[in-house]
Amino acid sequence: MDINYELYKVFYHVATTLSFSEASRRLFISQSAVSQSIRSLEKKLNQQLFIRSTKKVKLTPAGELLLKHIEPAMNLIKRGEDQILDTVNLGQLHIAASDTICRYFLVPYLKQFHELYPDVPIKVTNATSLACADLMRQGKVDLVFTNTPNSRLPEEDIVRVVCKFKDVFAGSEKAFPLKGRTLTLKELTSYPILMLDKKSTTSEYLHDIFLQHQLELVPQIELSSNDLLLDLAKIGLGIAFVPDYMLKNADPEIYSLKLQERIPERQIVVAVNSSIPQLPSTDRFLNLLPSL
Repeated sequence: MDINYELYKVFYHVATTLSFSEASRRLFISQSAVSQSIRSLEKKLNQQLFIRSTKKVKLTPAGELLLKHIEPAMNLIKRGEDQILDTVNLGQLHIAASDTICRYFLVPYLKQFHELYPDVPIKVTNATSLACADLMRQGKVDLVFTNTPNSRLPEEDIVRVVCKFKDVFAGSEKAFPLKGRTLTLKELTSYPILMLDKKSTTSEYLHDIFLQHQLELVPQIELSSNDLLLDLAKIGLGIAFVPDYMLKNADPEIYSLKLQERIPERQIVVAVNSSIPQLPSTDRFLNLLPSL
């Protein structure tokens, strides 16, 4: 089917903004031209792509399906344009990582890269490890740092392991005087557990561990921030499940509980979309990272 690329471009902007006027502004064309392009595309595809009303614009199921395929293509085209325009320069560096990985692992490497290449723009998108994998697959970021295992991260996209760590249950000695005792996971279920929410790889990981021991995990509190989990553990609201590297400079009152069962080691990996050519800036940043 021979459909002009410009029609797909107009569709992409309307679909991502859900606004004909905003798409008109971004494309520097009139709103009537946007409407005409959408009507033309719908006629060629013989499908209604938007439900229009006086107050809002909504994608139809056919429109949602088309956007799923068009969005990665648009990102790939933009990426190619950026690489051509940046052939003389290194290009920008766009990283996605969770707030915990950013704070406890990435900052020194970002500092080093900025000192070496001060003219290279650095953009950091904060998201869960699961969402980071999605951003990479859609071509929206150059590279991602995620915890593994990660159910959404293709093995072939992993460049290398950059950090190994263990997860621990951490509590306040004043609120939970269990120091020196060795607890089983079953015993642990009688205490309030604080952990990351279900949109995280850590939540998937811990629930799987409890299932392997035929135990049900019912957390007292689920949050999107490991730092906040430690803050709540400090005031005695529960026992937090966090990476061990977070305890290095934590409050002395916070300690790691001993468990009878072994919790397997996890890793932080760096990954890129292997189907997309990488910018020089990405290669330079990868060269700064450790390899384990």
